[in-house]
Amino acid sequence: MKTKNFRSVFFSVLLTFTSLGVTTSTAFSQNLNDLRVGEMKNVVIHENAKPLADFSFKDVEGKTHQISDFKGKVVLVNFWATWCGPCREEMPSIDRLQGEMASDNFTVLAISQDLQGIERVKKFLNSLDIKNLAALNDKTVKSGRAAGVFGLPATLLLNRNGLEIARLVGPAEWDTDEAKRLIQTVIDGK
Repeated sequence: MKTKNFRSVFFSVLLTFTSLGVTTSTAFSQNLNDLRVGEMKNVVIHENAKPLADFSFKDVEGKTHQISDFKGKVVLVNFWATWCGPCREEMPSIDRLQGEMASDNFTVLAISQDLQGIERVKKFLNSLDIKNLAALNDKTVKSGRAAGVFGLPATLLLNRNGLEIARLVGPAEWDTDEAKRLIQTVIDGK
């Protein structure tokens, strides 16, 4: 009788954690790992989805947002800075990705870590003719630290539960077929 209750409780807890996205199925992780080709070859897919500390950042109007505000969507969070050469190179592809894939199910948050603030970010994005990304900044750089980012650019892929399932440190072309296929697989939950 005790064994039956233990199993019942164990599988209830496991089912709860799985539904919350605390774990990532081996099959799902393997499926994502199979998509690590081309521009996505250096993406690290986590075997288990990782909780992300909540952090804040500001938009161009000075409004504060929390990363937790985006639960319910798959989110690509890109940490960057205007002084970062590789960030400059990848920014147009991130902008195109947002233009092509933004929906009720997916968004890109490109959060600048510039100490000089949002005006510098706005000027930089305008100079690159960025049309689809919102100007976001955290001049305290606490967001990057909370996310465990120690180099720029760094990009995190979050599932609908706000858990990190993949990370890439370094630049990539984010609007390639490989990148879109990886992101779409997460959106579809396959």
